[in-house]
Amino acid sequence: MDSEAIATAPAAASPQPVQRRGCSACDRPLPVCLCHVLPARPIRTATQVVILHHPHESRHKLSTVPVLSKCLLNSTVVVNRRLRPGLCPLLDQSRPAIYLFPPSSSSGPSTPLSQLRSSGLLEDAANPPVLIAIDATWKHAKEMVAASEEFLSKFAVRVCMDFDYDEKVSGGSIYDSELVLRKEPYGGCVSTMEAVARALRVIDPNGVDIERELIKVLREMVRLQAQFLKPMKPRPKLLKQKGKRTAEEVVDEQETQLEVLPL
Repeated sequence: MDSEAIATAPAAASPQPVQRRGCSACDRPLPVCLCHVLPARPIRTATQVVILHHPHESRHKLSTVPVLSKCLLNSTVVVNRRLRPGLCPLLDQSRPAIYLFPPSSSSGPSTPLSQLRSSGLLEDAANPPVLIAIDATWKHAKEMVAASEEFLSKFAVRVCMDFDYDEKVSGGSIYDSELVLRKEPYGGCVSTMEAVARALRVIDPNGVDIERELIKVLREMVRLQAQFLKPMKPRPKLLKQKGKRTAEEVVDEQETQLEVLPL
């Protein structure tokens, strides 16, 4: 074949990536479809739930927020880096609310969830406070809370889970708990779906039943995902690049980057 023929020969078509088939009902890949465990109809709660969803997290394939929003009828997902006036009509009404976040030295303490009843916030059982959850990585979540607190301070109280939260302790992973999809950054951290379920148990009139339904879905979500995990072994080159960090810390980081086959 001469050079001209080579130059004009059509380029071989590059193979198209294979798209995994998804479920049209739950919007998840078929191997991890949750339709068999999702409520037949979204659960109607007396509590209005607002989730501030970081833009990056909204693209994460293991986020529990899309599943949570399919489970709860009275839920609103706000994709933004902070809460402010004009962003969510419900919050613009300045209704009594609680937002879930651990205490910190910079912004003061949080009221433990178990003490909400004695705080007087739950006196009107038929009209519980709006429940606000922050969904993001730990670093982004702290930034989002700091950016939102001027607005939230006008009507909302900061509340924390009754778990022992400790930044000095490594969080659990999918190997340790049937309720953890991704390795948590610190001890006491839980997914947004679990945090909302635990909070609704306390503040909603039908909280016990709601928590049971949500945890059932989350448990099945983790069980299905665990079947497709392919752990990555630490690479010596990566260990060297991490400088002073220990091999154990690098392994912990890589556990958060497990290959998730069906997604």
